[in-house]
Amino acid sequence: MRRPLRLAALLAAGALLAGCAAPAASSAPAASADGLSGTVEVYAAASLQRSFDQIAQAFETRHPDVTVTAVYDGSSTLATQIGEGAPADVFASADEKNMAKVADRAPEPQIFAGNTLVIAVPTGNPGKVQSLADLARVTTVLCAAEVPCGAASQTLLSNAGVAVTPASAEQNVTAVLTKVAAGEADAGLVYTTDVVGRTDVASIVPEGADAVVNRYPIAALADAPNPAAASAFVDFVLSADGQKILADAGFRAP
Repeated sequence: MRRPLRLAALLAAGALLAGCAAPAASSAPAASADGLSGTVEVYAAASLQRSFDQIAQAFETRHPDVTVTAVYDGSSTLATQIGEGAPADVFASADEKNMAKVADRAPEPQIFAGNTLVIAVPTGNPGKVQSLADLARVTTVLCAAEVPCGAASQTLLSNAGVAVTPASAEQNVTAVLTKVAAGEADAGLVYTTDVVGRTDVASIVPEGADAVVNRYPIAALADAPNPAAASAFVDFVLSADGQKILADAGFRAP
């Protein structure tokens, strides 16, 4: 009878020690108690990819039971997909026009950043591009007119009195930059943020760029599959931490 009693005593002592140690072992991030969990599906403009990847990582660190998945593309493409019922939780557009297209699903958008255009050229600037006027004589790629960067490009060129026939009209700004970096074009108009930290392209700030500013709105969708986490993600983008990430990437304050 003594061995069973001794075993029972040892088990009881182990359980007591484990119970005492539990609080110290469960020192997870404070936000783990906020009840947020599951996946947040974020549809975001292509120009946001680098900064939103960082924001998603920071958000997941703060909310360890939440996974952020992001879809990046031209805002017009994303707005179309959302309008057709894509199961997105959050939409971050590169302009207000495309956010307005899904007003029934995004009733309360908030501006979280701004951006302006630059002329991107391959390293070494083989086309000797110096100004917007030069875009009319070299191989130039632009965003399609329905994409925010395309609409801004047309406004910038029109303000300067420059007519450009692009070699191609791309569906997002990433595609424009990819062609320029690969040397498939002598120049392209992209956002200031797209060239930050790049060594395969150089940039020129064109005259009049400050007069054409894209304002970026974000919204948690009214029918978001994960509404609580969607609202928390939007709040994080608007927070000081989210705004610092955007500022470090070259975005303007809202």
